[in-house]
Amino acid sequence: MDSTDRTLLALLVADARLSTSALARRVGLSRTTVQSRIARLEEAGIILGYTTRIGPGKGRPGEDVDEAPTRAHVMIAVAPKQAASVEAALHRIDAVRELSAVSGGFDLIAVVETASIAEINRVIDRIGSLEGVERTNSSMILSTRLVR
Repeated sequence: MDSTDRTLLALLVADARLSTSALARRVGLSRTTVQSRIARLEEAGIILGYTTRIGPGKGRPGEDVDEAPTRAHVMIAVAPKQAASVEAALHRIDAVRELSAVSGGFDLIAVVETASIAEINRVIDRIGSLEGVERTNSSMILSTRLVR
């Protein structure tokens, strides 16, 4: 990966809707060259996909636009040598929207999103009952102040 690839990635991160022609103009290459570079980055697993980010409360499929989803950060302490199985189990829980490995008193932080507090409670109970989970600590997200 060279500096042109890094520039293409930065442009796509900032606005994944940019056309290949617009990207080509910005990096000073032909459209076909940019298409080839993007294809190579996709094949190498550097670009994993393209997505639309929806702001909290701005609507998800089947959800009223005015109703914000209920979200929580769930900090998870994992028993030694159980990380892989716990992570695999968390990947199978649809309400887990994001999962990060962290340092400190907990090993993982999951962002859990559901339609109600009752559902959040059920998901947190399910996470706590997973084999290898030693303890959890949850914080409800009251509002999101910044998303980049």
